[in-house]
Amino acid sequence: RVFGRNAAAVSAALRGAMAHLPVDINPRPPRRNSFEVSLVKEDGSTVELWSGIKKGPPRKLKFPQPETVVEALKSSLA
Repeated sequence: RVFGRNAAAVSAALRGAMAHLPVDINPRPPRRNSFEVSLVKEDGSTVELWSGIKKGPPRKLKFPQPETVVEALKSSLA
C-alpha cells in the first residue's frame, strides 16, 4: 500500500509539472522493496531520477518527496 500511495503522489506531481509527459507506473515488474523513478527519453535512453534502494532504515527514507522528483526531471530535460 505504501508503495502505491507514494507512486500515486509522485505520478500526480509529475503530471502537474509536465502535463504532456506520459507517466507509467511499473511498466515491468518492480524490484522487491524498492522505489525508483526513471525517465525514458525519446531516443530510448534511461535517466534515473530517484532510487531509494540504498536508503533507509527507516523505511520512509526509501520514498522521495514528489517535489524532489519534479526538480530532478526538470534538470534532466534542460
